Amino acid sequence: MPRYFITCARGLEKLLAGELTHLHAADIEVGRGGVYCAGDHALLYRANLWLRTAVRVLQPVHEADVRNPDQLYDACRAVNWAEYMTPDHTLAVDCNVRDSGITHSQYAARRVKDAICDQFRERTGVRPSVDTETPMVPLNLHVYRDHMVLSLDSSWNSLHKRGYRPILVKAPLNESLACGILLASGWDGSVPLVDWMCGSGTFAIEGAWMATNRAPGMMRKWFGFMGWPSFDRPLWNAIREDARQGVKPLAAPISGGDIRRDAIEFAKTNAKAAGIGNLLKFDLQDLKDARPPAGPPGILVCNPPYGERLGEESELADLYRLMGESFLAHWQGWRMLMLTSNNWLARQTGLKVVKTTDYYNGSLPCLLWEFAAERKVRK
Repeated sequence: MPRYFITCARGLEKLLAGELTHLHAADIEVGRGGVYCAGDHALLYRANLWLRTAVRVLQPVHEADVRNPDQLYDACRAVNWAEYMTPDHTLAVDCNVRDSGITHSQYAARRVKDAICDQFRERTGVRPSVDTETPMVPLNLHVYRDHMVLSLDSSWNSLHKRGYRPILVKAPLNESLACGILLASGWDGSVPLVDWMCGSGTFAIEGAWMATNRAPGMMRKWFGFMGWPSFDRPLWNAIREDARQGVKPLAAPISGGDIRRDAIEFAKTNAKAAGIGNLLKFDLQDLKDARPPAGPPGILVCNPPYGERLGEESELADLYRLMGESFLAHWQGWRMLMLTSNNWLARQTGLKVVKTTDYYNGSLPCLLWEFAAERKVRK
């Protein structure tokens, strides 16, 4: 049974392992920046289609210690590439290197490509071509401390790119991180979800997909595994059809608000592109005017500005204080989740902290704060 390494943002590994458990993956092992598991082709296809917190699904084919580009070339040349492709296939290599004698990722990728092409030319007289956009056999090279892992990349384009957000507003929230936060909160779609600083609508859209059991990869037309010689199209079609049949109605309202008109328009456009524009409500409103929807208490979630630029921190303090006052005044019984990289600003809410959790928004270390609708105890 093939073994896979499924990558994710740091902090999401345990959540990803939970998703893989739900997909019935075997031999699940949590690593740094990803999760190891085993499974058949059906698992590989379902992982690409269903995983909400993943970045790429990789199938390692070779590991070796390499200290320079020539050793890398020799290690890759030793693989029998006829098991994975033919000269008629196109290929591309995505590479990242760290703490290694091999320092140039583009040159390392070229040496891998040369090793494969030279092997085919020597054996058949014909070499594969390179296609960096939609290669039939995408490859991923990871070199860390002079140890290389070369993998078939069954995803190629990052799985967080769902296909509904062609226009990005300033500081967009990563889709996979948004799902990770919602999964970690225990929210299951049975109670309302509100993002009162919705930006491009990521929390609301990803939440609606989760609540209605929509597969996050359903909108993608191409995955890296589709060019593999082993690609089983009837099996893939059956898995996609099962996903389509499994969509269910929305059980509780999901909504967003923002003070910026352009953000509301982006959110509505993205929700429509995601096929759920009729399920979500986005309102142009100030924070102080935001009110919970009718029904049981739910989750209030937000990704406010962090104040990364000089002078912005003090300007944002009033915004965070307003969030605290509004939550206390109007959202009793609700849970409030806030992602921010600025601990000082988070404390300006004046709210009682339930817990904090470490995450990364891109390369930026952040904390997810959960607040209770109570004032923090003054010491």
